[in-house]
Amino acid sequence: MHHGGIRLITRAALVATALLVAASPTPALATGSSASALITEAAAPVLGSAPAGQGSASVPSVPGRAAYLYDTGTGAVHLSKQAGKRMPVASLTKVMTAYVVLREARLDDTVTIQAADVRHAASNGATHASLRAGERLTVRDLLYAVMLPSAADASHALARVYGPGNTRFVAKMNATARSMGLVDTAYASADGLPKPAPGHSTALDQAKLAEIALRDPVLRAIASSRRHVVARSKVHRAHSWTNSNKLLGQTPGVLGLKTGYTGAAGYCLSFAADRDGHRLVGVILGESSADRRFQTATRLLDWASEQTPPEL
Repeated sequence: MHHGGIRLITRAALVATALLVAASPTPALATGSSASALITEAAAPVLGSAPAGQGSASVPSVPGRAAYLYDTGTGAVHLSKQAGKRMPVASLTKVMTAYVVLREARLDDTVTIQAADVRHAASNGATHASLRAGERLTVRDLLYAVMLPSAADASHALARVYGPGNTRFVAKMNATARSMGLVDTAYASADGLPKPAPGHSTALDQAKLAEIALRDPVLRAIASSRRHVVARSKVHRAHSWTNSNKLLGQTPGVLGLKTGYTGAAGYCLSFAADRDGHRLVGVILGESSADRRFQTATRLLDWASEQTPPEL
């Protein structure tokens, strides 16, 4: 049954679904957009109804164009709204950028910032880390710049070095996406900016990517950091970067993950939280309000936690 474009699965339906796809490590996300077919009209109850013994709160409103929320341990899909619809995802792209870099580089490798890196961010009006040509920073520090302030200068520098070049780096991103089963994802850059093309993905694919990315302890530590300070040295200036994810420090159990915005993509957010022994991962795409995506994510996490008993 439809309500506001959102379809839900009750606990009984989730159990039935889990039995059907138990062979998959993440059953609700088995094979790209086809996984959304698991959410059927027959399985969906009247929105806001709750089986006996569960929380009675209605699902929160999700104004964004698309959304997805699931439990990575059980595969239970709590929410799916146009989850298989392809659309630009802005700087959520940088989750894949960081993931690929971590497989190509050593954290203590040093990258020299070039004028082209700085110019790339400035000419596109993109968020940046205030890097300057000639500075030399470690891959570790540049990954913090990519994930916290969503720096296009840092992502450009990393793609340039570890592609080498943007074209080869994007090819690595897309090859990795295919290996993950992200069949509705195609990247065109390391930062998700509109030029040369925005690329596309889905809420479903981005949720699967977020779950896989969070398995990496380094990426998880970076994404969950509220602030990162780089002390001045002989080869670079001092830097201080604050995470653009307002869930951190405000919403219990939050692990990150990434914010994004362009005019075409709207405000986007991939997020995750550990609650009572369960890891919940979600994505919101195409929101028209910067702050409302965080408010919606918090309400969704609280609501989903009420639907699932604590892990003993």
